[in-house]
Amino acid sequence: MPFHYSPTVSTDGSARHHTASPEETMAVGARIGARIVGNCADGALVLLVGPLGAGKTVLAKGIARGLGIEEQVISPTYTIVSEYRSGSVPLHHIDLYRIEGTEQMENLGLEDIVRGNGIVVVEWGEKLAPSLVTAATDREPRIRISIALSMDGGRDILVEDIRE
Repeated sequence: MPFHYSPTVSTDGSARHHTASPEETMAVGARIGARIVGNCADGALVLLVGPLGAGKTVLAKGIARGLGIEEQVISPTYTIVSEYRSGSVPLHHIDLYRIEGTEQMENLGLEDIVRGNGIVVVEWGEKLAPSLVTAATDREPRIRISIALSMDGGRDILVEDIRE
């Protein structure tokens, strides 16, 4: 029998979830979003990491729901950055899938977004320049959410606080 995380497991500074459907993944995201807005209304940086098709956008939609965003949240794969202001705090949803290299990253104005107000959710967060993660020092928390495809077709989700 393949190993997967139980529905929710918490340890110091991290939590693990297993979801069996997009709806469950969205619900996990909604709980994360509600917790973020409840604990750090000034802002947070959330890096979503996982392979293509893992559910990063579904999780981002859930986070938006947890923030009270009522607008339809879509993947910003082509627009790169989408902003939503209908919730309790602004949400900046960034997708770095199509971004290659430092020059393209610098031309997006991400430093201003990362240092600005609101919650910043970055799909393909592993591509975000380390200097931009460091630039978010005033944002508490800084969170990395890793999503993996599990053997049963579900998703294993690891939420980690990456403050230094």
